[in-house]
Amino acid sequence: VQLQASGGGLVQAGGSLRLSCAASGRTFSSYSMAWFRQAPGKEREFVALITSDGGRSFNTNSVKGRFTISRDNAKNTVYLQMNSLKPEDTAVYYCAAQAAPGKPYDYWGQGTLVTVSS
Repeated sequence: VQLQASGGGLVQAGGSLRLSCAASGRTFSSYSMAWFRQAPGKEREFVALITSDGGRSFNTNSVKGRFTISRDNAKNTVYLQMNSLKPEDTAVYYCAAQAAPGKPYDYWGQGTLVTVSS
C-alpha cells in the first residue's frame, strides 16, 4: 500500500482545511487509517483514527469538536476535515495504515504541511 497525502497549505486561525490521503492497492478497506502530525521541534503525535469499515473513529483531545476523520473505501481515500484551526495545529500531517489494532502502523504517507497563521 502506498499513501499520498495532500491538501495542506497556509490558512488563518479560525479557518478550515481538508486533508486527503489516497492509497494505492486493493486492500485499503482492510486497514484502519490514521492521521498523525509533527510540529517543529516536537515529537510526532496521534491525531485521529478510523476503523477499516469506517464504523468507529477516535480523535485526540486537542482536536475533538474541530477535526473529523472520514474515509471512502470506494475511492481508497481517507480525509481529515479540520475546522476552527489554531496556530498550534501547525505541523506536518501524515497518514498511516494499520493492519491490526494495537500493532505498529504498516505504511506511512509522505506528509503534507499545514501552517496556521495568527
